[in-house]
Amino acid sequence: MDTKELLNGVKEGKVSVEDALVVLKTAPFTDLGFAKADNHRIVRQGSTEIIFGENKTPEQCSAIAAALLDGGAECVLVTRCDKEKAGRIASTAPSAYHDEARILVIGVPPAPKDGSLVAVVTAGTSDIPVAEEAAVTAESLGSRVVRIYDVGVSGLHRLLSHSEELARANSVVAVAGMEGALPSVVGGLVEVPVIAVPTSIGYGAAFEGLTALLSMMNSCSSDVSVVNIDNGFGAGYIAGLIDRRTSR
Repeated sequence: MDTKELLNGVKEGKVSVEDALVVLKTAPFTDLGFAKADNHRIVRQGSTEIIFGENKTPEQCSAIAAALLDGGAECVLVTRCDKEKAGRIASTAPSAYHDEARILVIGVPPAPKDGSLVAVVTAGTSDIPVAEEAAVTAESLGSRVVRIYDVGVSGLHRLLSHSEELARANSVVAVAGMEGALPSVVGGLVEVPVIAVPTSIGYGAAFEGLTALLSMMNSCSSDVSVVNIDNGFGAGYIAGLIDRRTSR
């Protein structure tokens, strides 16, 4: 039972004050032994806890998701989740698996508000899996997402052809490997926050994303911030938060 439902139950006389107090005292988290599912995060932050699926068993993911759903969450994400694991988790609840993003979405994401728009941009096609992690995350938080892929600086006209879409966005996620130049260029074109995501794509001197990371951190565009290498989830989450507050 979520907090709003509980308070309405007290108001309507369906739940006693004593029972409500017990629920509120135990609501902050559900202790599963191997994990403590944070049921209160949706109250504190407006979105439910996200399950990092890597190195967790399907049974552990299922139990955590069930605890979050029982605690009032309408949509739960399992990130870094392969297809086989997703299939075993999905049998316990209605869900949708996004193969390229490696994300399992359990439940129903909130509908986008009027004016909602997050742009997810990649330098190349090889960056798409990380970009999809960002896009699916933002969509699951309730954002409308436009995908603008393969518009790197080696052919700048490709990016400029999407100037109108970029101008309408409330936040932009720019994903690039190699030398990581794309976010600086995007940052010079828009008046909204740009979340840069370095990817581990590139030849030897790319150092598995370290070159792109350092390049982005030294961006001359003042509206660019940077998340960790291949962290599409983190970028999508931040972009979704910005979009949610802007589209209010």
